[in-house]
Amino acid sequence: MAAPAVEGTAVTALRAVMFRVRQAAERSGRTPDLVRVVAVSKTKPVSLIRQVYDSGYRCFGENYAQELIEKAPQLPQDIDWHFIGHLQSNKAKSLLTGVPNLAMVEGVDNAKVANHLDRAVSSLGRNPLKVLVQVNTSGEASKSGIDPSGCVELAKHVKLQCPNLEFSGLMTIGMPDYSSTPENFKTLSNCRIEVCKALGIAEEQCELSMGMSGDFELAIEMGSTNVRVGSTIFGPREYAKKQPN
Repeated sequence: MAAPAVEGTAVTALRAVMFRVRQAAERSGRTPDLVRVVAVSKTKPVSLIRQVYDSGYRCFGENYAQELIEKAPQLPQDIDWHFIGHLQSNKAKSLLTGVPNLAMVEGVDNAKVANHLDRAVSSLGRNPLKVLVQVNTSGEASKSGIDPSGCVELAKHVKLQCPNLEFSGLMTIGMPDYSSTPENFKTLSNCRIEVCKALGIAEEQCELSMGMSGDFELAIEMGSTNVRVGSTIFGPREYAKKQPN
């Protein structure tokens, strides 16, 4: 198992990830600048995030609303925070209130949570919130996300019925072990084609958020515009319930 990140290691690891991102983009004939890397800091201390921030990086992600609400006020306001994964509708307002610099929610998987986010943005008077519709491309019942057959209707709902949200694209988490297959990525890409046709927008206006630590290079080669990299940058997750014996 990789050693946990120590001082300087996370910054070095991020630079290595960015180099690999550039290589993957170039292999597929794409411009590296069009691929965003979200440094996912789930379970990691604020001090480690600050270290990466101090190196000049600004795009970070979290998977748990409460953890993000606790961390964000301890860090500079010019961070672009991404919330990643399923968001309970009753947490929408507290997340937006607690994290005024929330840049994107990657995980709208039903109309109810979209409506709650829309109302929360309106009540707070903040700028429209960028959201990605989460699609379950693996067919696993344990995974959040709308079935591919429903992605067009949900995208339409966000774009047409939620004036305070900015429909920005699609995302997927992949297989049970959080790796993905080319089929998962192809499914999301096909969803984008259908959504863009239905909404009358160019594919360049619809992001594809796919790819994590184990497969982000393949995802980029297959069209991802947004990869979510955590343990490769910050070291293994540190869950309290998994303390060593």
